[in-house]
Amino acid sequence: MSLLLACLRREWLISIRRPSELVNAWFFFVVVVSLFPLAIAPREETLQSMASGVLWVAALLAVLLSIESLFRDDEASGVLEQLLVAPQEMIWVVLAKLSVHWLLIGFPLVLVSPVLAYMLQLPPEILPAVAYSLALGTPSLVIIGAIGAALTVGLQRGGVLLALLILPLYVPVLIFGAGAIQRAMAGDDISGVLAVLGAILALTLSVGPWAIVQGLKISTGD
Repeated sequence: MSLLLACLRREWLISIRRPSELVNAWFFFVVVVSLFPLAIAPREETLQSMASGVLWVAALLAVLLSIESLFRDDEASGVLEQLLVAPQEMIWVVLAKLSVHWLLIGFPLVLVSPVLAYMLQLPPEILPAVAYSLALGTPSLVIIGAIGAALTVGLQRGGVLLALLILPLYVPVLIFGAGAIQRAMAGDDISGVLAVLGAILALTLSVGPWAIVQGLKISTGD
């Protein structure tokens, strides 16, 4: 527990000292969703029919934009290799990185999503469904993206390869996340879809950190 707390403190301090990377993801999410109505006919029916897809694709791309740098600085400074050969379990460091990354990237997206959903003409009673779906889905996006970031950490320009690796894995989260909002708009019960998102999150939490550690070892040759 002391190791985990120390890792959380370290990752938190490092992240807040680089505010530009945080702002880039937030700004991207807000700008994409805000500008979307200007590109199409701003009719209520049209915006409502596309709102779930727009919100989820924007959130997915915002997470993807931020995830490439998750291990990059540690690898460049040599800290990553020291962590991999240290006697402590690397999985605690990975869990700390994932937790802080979601708190600083994913959680703000969840908080601002109801406001952006309202801008897309979604009814007020749908807004909790938007927040619930993103709250359950964005941690899975972060963990899956971290697996790709671990596998490409040693590459100079691994952004394209990272996208090719993880975008197919994002599809189930995207489908059920957008589906929860669409079912809420239709007046149906969304508990089943949210349960599927929760199951995906449980699966990624149980398998993802171990896969990330193995990916880092493969990338660094340790």
